[in-house]
Amino acid sequence: MNVVIEEKSKIYVAGGDTLVGASLLAELERRGYRRIVNRSVPEPDLADPAETDEFFRTTLPELVFVAAGKSGGIEANRKYPASLMADNLLVATNVIRAAHRHGVRKLLYLASSCVYPRLCPQPMEVGSLMTGPLEPTNEAYAAAKLAGLILCRAYRVEHGVNFVTLIPANPFGPGDDFSLEGSHVIAALMRRMHAAKIRGESTVRVWGSGRPRREFIFARDLADACIFVMQRYEDDEPINVGVGSDLSIAELAELVRETVGYRGRLEFDPGQPDGMPAKLLDSSRLRAMGWRPQTPLKTALAETYEWFCKAAEKEHGDRAFL
Repeated sequence: MNVVIEEKSKIYVAGGDTLVGASLLAELERRGYRRIVNRSVPEPDLADPAETDEFFRTTLPELVFVAAGKSGGIEANRKYPASLMADNLLVATNVIRAAHRHGVRKLLYLASSCVYPRLCPQPMEVGSLMTGPLEPTNEAYAAAKLAGLILCRAYRVEHGVNFVTLIPANPFGPGDDFSLEGSHVIAALMRRMHAAKIRGESTVRVWGSGRPRREFIFARDLADACIFVMQRYEDDEPINVGVGSDLSIAELAELVRETVGYRGRLEFDPGQPDGMPAKLLDSSRLRAMGWRPQTPLKTALAETYEWFCKAAEKEHGDRAFL
């Protein structure tokens, strides 16, 4: 049975301060939903079971989107694998358990495309989950997200709850993490090229060979997909969401350079890790249900860069995180 999200539905976005969580909150408000728990009650420490349970007991949300949990790029995963894994395991366990305990009508858990095996056939189908080793550079984080996915399915089996999992392509957009250690590839490239443009530097170093292929989804489109899935998807099998096409990191770097207006040379560093060779999702099931992304990649990159420049100017007064 499809879930109708009514204006009076009480909704909680776990991880409202994350890129995807903030985009979800903005999209829900744009559509006129006003009973959003995040706007009236501060989020608890979701890694703390007692705080999480008390939050659910007092707020009693009907619908829950789980976008919480620490994340980062290759550098963060290389330096802090235990912290990333522990946080995501705790968040998934605490939120899913509290949602069941306090009668949440439906829960949507956001996993990550890194839950697929490192050498997964392309495009990646849900049937390939757990058929091979994970990518070593983010194995700990991926294992935690995979555990959350399996936990949702386990609660469905044991308790008959309506908990579903969405596996998204790499999200990006306004509000992304542009920090040195926490940024993913698009934010990292924008920051480096912007700084190089401001400083007049002739070269920007890009991690890896440039050959790996990635699929990216604009955060606003992902938020739209999350609401679509919350309303229309009921199965125990996870469902993928992507845009249906990928590009190499080298091609992406050229698009970012065009967006930023950087005229220097890009120098790839094959001594740095590449990560998974390719990560293109098979999103045919969601497309067959009628969902489509709305934002072209170039438009999304331009909007993201505009946000970055405004945030940098506000923070530092010089339009650059230098």
